[in-house]
Amino acid sequence: MKTKDTILTGITTTGTPHIGNYVGAIRPAIQASQQGESRSFYFLADYHALVKCHDPKVLRQSTLEVAATWLALGLDTDRSIFYRQTDIPEIPELTWILTCMTAKGLMNRAHAYKAAVQDNETLKAKDPDKGINMGLFCYPVLMAADILMFKANKVPVGKDQIQHLEMARDIAMRFNHTFGDTFVLPEAVTGESTAVLQGLDGRKMSKSYNNTIPLFAPAKRLRKLIMKIKTNSQGPDEPKDPDSCTLFQIYRAFATPEETAALRDRYARGIGWGEMKQILFEYLDRLLETPRVRYAELIANPDHIESILIDGARKARAFSRPFLAEVRQAVGVQAVQ
Repeated sequence: MKTKDTILTGITTTGTPHIGNYVGAIRPAIQASQQGESRSFYFLADYHALVKCHDPKVLRQSTLEVAATWLALGLDTDRSIFYRQTDIPEIPELTWILTCMTAKGLMNRAHAYKAAVQDNETLKAKDPDKGINMGLFCYPVLMAADILMFKANKVPVGKDQIQHLEMARDIAMRFNHTFGDTFVLPEAVTGESTAVLQGLDGRKMSKSYNNTIPLFAPAKRLRKLIMKIKTNSQGPDEPKDPDSCTLFQIYRAFATPEETAALRDRYARGIGWGEMKQILFEYLDRLLETPRVRYAELIANPDHIESILIDGARKARAFSRPFLAEVRQAVGVQAVQ
């Protein structure tokens, strides 16, 4: 008999969730939670948020907004375990144990750290590590603890996160080699559903670039943002390349294959940018109208969200407490009495 897969994913609680978050992580996670064919863990990564966010009010508000987003879009909390990372004290303890098994050279190769060092070198900073905190440097170890704690074997990620999954595997293998088979080796799950969307300016949609489209922006603001999406100077009647167009990419991420094929034909025959932006706005507005109302109701009732997260933490710790005891025994640390 085939063992059920264990799926785990989460979103960092920095800022308001945008449509790139939905396409890359939230939608595939919610679809998995509704199928009931696997054990699913979904979490609010508020420890990860501390790497960049040092404003308590922003962190608390973002945590509320991310939770409300997942619930408004249909996350089934009866079939899955939905929790706040900081409600699981076993996570930071496991992080330290894994840190002691992680080669510094492995962390030196992390994309985010290398990019920060490159930025300093470009600015000719005397210290290549200027402004880089240990949270950024050790981020992959915390992510490994998130995954390994719950024996996740399938982790839906965007392509920009594949390296972190590979690092989690490396760390797990080194631990298993030293202390015996303890951790399940996770596999990254990628695909069209985890594609990285382009933002308003054509770069990757990211809060860091301030080029996002909030998932539940009111209709008037949603239209205004879509009208700001960068396009080229081609005229309305000229054939256009849909695969290099941000508008088409966003539409394709939400539309059916049949709808996408029909729009691709419109691009080949010629379509005005203003018309295309209106098509995209109307499509997204119609699709998000019902969950937008549900989201507003949830935001107005934070106690309800809190009760769901507390229950999720209780369920999650039913797994994390006994497993951490196994890890402690493996490394020779006294078990908690």
